[in-house]
Amino acid sequence: QVQLVESGGGLVQPGGSLRLSCAASGFTFSSYVMSWYRQAPGKERELVAAISSTGGSTNYADSVKGRFTISRDNAKLTLYLQMNSLKPDDTAVYYCKAVHALTRRAYWGQGTQVTVSS
Repeated sequence: QVQLVESGGGLVQPGGSLRLSCAASGFTFSSYVMSWYRQAPGKERELVAAISSTGGSTNYADSVKGRFTISRDNAKLTLYLQMNSLKPDDTAVYYCKAVHALTRRAYWGQGTQVTVSS
């Protein structure tokens, strides 16, 4: 059974940091491109960051460049998102997504809420 389980969300003050994790199971994690998306109330889901199957390549949305870092540990089957200098505009539900590098089969996690507020 495929599972992607996000954790690490919560309430943080502007300027603070959070580290999200996405634990994977039920599929060959190292064969999948992994990414983080977010969806704020009333807005469409948007790509935040992505990382290649080996971890050698990453890309970021302009809005988070220099503040967020995506990483993965293929031995631990876990994806991470380190979020620094958080802003109220970063408030959203954050989802991890797995896409097979060849077949493009995709899986989504259930999401974790991040709220940036004073």
